[in-house]
Amino acid sequence: MNIKQFVKQHRDDWKQLEQLITTLHKRRKHKGSNDINEFHRLYQKCAGHLSYSQTYFPNEEITPYLNGLVSKAHNLLYKDQVSSFGQIRYFFSTKFIGLLLEQWKFVVVAFALFTLGGIGSFVSILQDPLHMFSILPAEIAQGVDPDYLGSQDGEVDSSLMSATIMTNNIQVAILAFASGITFGLLTVYILIYNGIIIGALAGLFWHYGKTYDFWAYIVPHGMIELTAIFIAGGAGLLMGYKLIVPGSYTRGYQLKHQAKRSVQLLLGTIPLFVIAGIIEGFITPAAISLEAKYAVAFITVIGLILYVVTGKLFLVKKAATVNSDS
Repeated sequence: MNIKQFVKQHRDDWKQLEQLITTLHKRRKHKGSNDINEFHRLYQKCAGHLSYSQTYFPNEEITPYLNGLVSKAHNLLYKDQVSSFGQIRYFFSTKFIGLLLEQWKFVVVAFALFTLGGIGSFVSILQDPLHMFSILPAEIAQGVDPDYLGSQDGEVDSSLMSATIMTNNIQVAILAFASGITFGLLTVYILIYNGIIIGALAGLFWHYGKTYDFWAYIVPHGMIELTAIFIAGGAGLLMGYKLIVPGSYTRGYQLKHQAKRSVQLLLGTIPLFVIAGIIEGFITPAAISLEAKYAVAFITVIGLILYVVTGKLFLVKKAATVNSDS
């Protein structure tokens, strides 16, 4: 049985289970025995489909879809009463990490596009620092002064700066995600353009012999901030890719299905932007040593790694539980 035959043969069962999950969520206190029996039957059936798909179609998009469907059914079956806090915890500890691990290739592509733009502008500035006036926006090119770096540490309004930066970064992420509707073309531009700005600034400070100082003011918040932008950009690229290569589905279906997944990826980045905004508003401009700023960057990297690794281990444990129950 090929993938098309598999989907065609069992699609109705999956749709019925989706509808039952929605129905039972809405009628938690008044569940008919017929609905419960049908839910159990479809849950067990779809769990079998998931096992088959994991064996024969591990790299097809139907496998993560079935994994999500069976997980939802499992949660409803064994964790019927879930608080709002529990749902939020589930999203950030399980759902978001699962989506991130499934779509990591698009996040890597977003990183590669950003890096491509950064390297290009960095090399250009090294050849001639005056190139910054043709590369950078006028307000940045005219306002940057390497000799002025750090001169206002401890004197800025940190709360206002944090809120402003946080808002701006979230707007960039939303734009990178929403641009996926343009078949990902605008998302590609946004990622390369942001890389160009960072690369040009890095080249300018390199020319003035202040690379160590420059990155001390970038990496404390930048490790989290750029990770979030790459995830949001990856979500936009995912949506664009599915519109270009819809596979066995229509572009309308792919837009609806992938937009939902991409929105979930985007929502998962909001806490990252909040943390990055706080660091950029309160720690980056603080009157502390450059080494302390690098230490903050190191801590954020370790935190990100632990978050992803812990989430992956939780997913593996949960998948084993689902398979044993089925």
